[in-house]
Amino acid sequence: MGVPERTRGTRLGKAGKVAALAALVALTATGCSGEEILRFGWPESATVEAEKMRTFWTWAVIAALGVGAIVWGLIFWSAAFHRKKKHSTEALPRQFQYNVPLELFVVVLPVVMVCVLFFFTAVTEQSVLAEEEDPDVVVDVTGFQWNWEFSYPDYQTPDGQPVSTVGSSSEIPLLVVPANRVTQYNLESTDVIHSFWVPEFHFKRDVFPHPRKNNQDESFQTTIDKEGAFVGRCAELCGVYHAMMNFEVRALSPDKFDRYMELRTQNNPQTGEPYTAAEALATMQDEGCDAQLCSPVATTTSPFVTDRTARTASG
Repeated sequence: MGVPERTRGTRLGKAGKVAALAALVALTATGCSGEEILRFGWPESATVEAEKMRTFWTWAVIAALGVGAIVWGLIFWSAAFHRKKKHSTEALPRQFQYNVPLELFVVVLPVVMVCVLFFFTAVTEQSVLAEEEDPDVVVDVTGFQWNWEFSYPDYQTPDGQPVSTVGSSSEIPLLVVPANRVTQYNLESTDVIHSFWVPEFHFKRDVFPHPRKNNQDESFQTTIDKEGAFVGRCAELCGVYHAMMNFEVRALSPDKFDRYMELRTQNNPQTGEPYTAAEALATMQDEGCDAQLCSPVATTTSPFVTDRTARTASG
């Protein structure tokens, strides 16, 4: 004797309510905000370009969850309504050799999905890699074993040289750039292949020595959308001290960046030499700039002690 339709509908309704309650508990118990949920595990970003990638990721995950829901629904539906009947004398459910509509569905739909995914992937990639002809700031980034030099060709010191910052074993180099402005990074290596990587940019690019081959792209642009300090690393194994080849990106508001460059293009009255990055930021601190934002030393990483006798075993 079969289950009455009313009873079956009641059971399905209860199951739906239980599933909805479980989903609600799962979302609220994690303590995640709505913005965190929509990121689906995508880490927080600091640039406009990274946010475009996050948007693409969100919609790709939603599409994947939709496909998964359809597949799970079909599996459960088949298991629930096409299982062997209790009093059936047939060994197997009714068999079909061909089902043209179903075969077209399982072939055409995946092809359409792949084409749509490819289209939005290409659109997002093109948008992220797009470069403006006249960026607001240009930085020449030079990687070397095992540190970085950042030079600003559009800003000159009193002695006629480009404003420049060079890292050392005792000082993490600061790459100071303006927030909410387009910054172009021109990459070059003096020795081996390095890789310019800022995790919050969600983007990295290899830094090649001359001569370049295979039309390797040596530049990219970003627009950092908030003030802050972001650690940068070399992401290409380049030698003994590769892991210690860090730098820090310091994003300042446009007015603070302009003040920073105003100082960098002047001589420090106390030394008679052009302001260094640390001296300029320290001066801005004295003028009222936030202590963390205008710290004269890196706040996201620290120099590596190169004296092996001064270090202890890590375990």
